[in-house]
Amino acid sequence: SSGWPFDGRRYSPLDPANTYLNHASVESPELKNMYDGVSTLNARGEAVVDLPRWFGALNADFRYQLTPIGGAAPALHIAREIADNRFTIAGGPPGLKVSWLVTGVRQDAWAKANPLIVEEPKPAAERGTFLHPEVLGQPRDKQVEYARHVRAR
Repeated sequence: SSGWPFDGRRYSPLDPANTYLNHASVESPELKNMYDGVSTLNARGEAVVDLPRWFGALNADFRYQLTPIGGAAPALHIAREIADNRFTIAGGPPGLKVSWLVTGVRQDAWAKANPLIVEEPKPAAERGTFLHPEVLGQPRDKQVEYARHVRAR
């Protein structure tokens, strides 16, 4: 543990001495990776999206989202699904920008050996404690980190 209590803040990379950087996270009951970008359709109304060379080794069970930028494109679609770490978008006018998002479920050796346990009982020493007791109207000494570090002494 990096310290108690942990509240999710990170130091700002531009001014770590004086500012925090707060980010939200994407949560899922699966170990998922997200990849996104913007591509421009060529003269044939297509764009080939190249993904990192390790993409297929790390991910499986793909999901796609496409959003045309600057105009409607009712025929916009995935023309070729992911194979050899690339996929093809088609169905829009030449020059159209398309925002794309692909998610994949992790299939690497670590993910397979350590499946995500979505809901698990707390160890006996942590029962009755909370990650953030203040949002539940509980006192600070009900924080799980307090139980781990102060009660354990």
